[in-house]
Amino acid sequence: MGIYLVSVGAQEWFSDEEEGRGEVAAGLNEELARRGLAPYTSVPEETEFVRGSGTAFEEKLVPPMDGFSALCGAHLSRAEEELLLGWTVLVPISLDEEIRLPVESAYDETTTVAGAPQILAVAERLAAAVELPSDRIPATSDNLELTLWFLDGQAKETATTRPGPWSDDLDAAFYVALYLRAAQHSIRRGCPIVYS
Repeated sequence: MGIYLVSVGAQEWFSDEEEGRGEVAAGLNEELARRGLAPYTSVPEETEFVRGSGTAFEEKLVPPMDGFSALCGAHLSRAEEELLLGWTVLVPISLDEEIRLPVESAYDETTTVAGAPQILAVAERLAAAVELPSDRIPATSDNLELTLWFLDGQAKETATTRPGPWSDDLDAAFYVALYLRAAQHSIRRGCPIVYS
């Protein structure tokens, strides 16, 4: 159990079954049309899991968020912090402002859709602020790769050879890396990412 961030393939995204996201997909496209934007229909199919392939995203939100919240407060405006932490669905299209849909999500009575390019820009600012060693942390998140890297000791080992502000609070660095990689994955694969 717990809270996960996971990528969603076309079958689940467009499905009206119980676990499907068809209502969100339809509501998003209606709102995009109202704004004069093209519908979001090019969601890739799920592929067979291959570790390190970068075709899926799955991470578990395990560490406490107190340090990350303080980091956001120190480096982001209130609006940027709300953007970064307020979405329930991330899509790979640019949205000037979030889209709120009257559809119940896993952890809220509504669904808030944010654009991955906007989330990426905010996450990159945080990554720069803490000097996150992006070349050392896992580039893909197929099967809890970031979670394991931070929780199983590799982050501590890297902190001894590449110390910096990021290594002062590894829990906060985890969340910086999590949102950074989630936005990058959504854009690279063209898929939604959701809380599950």
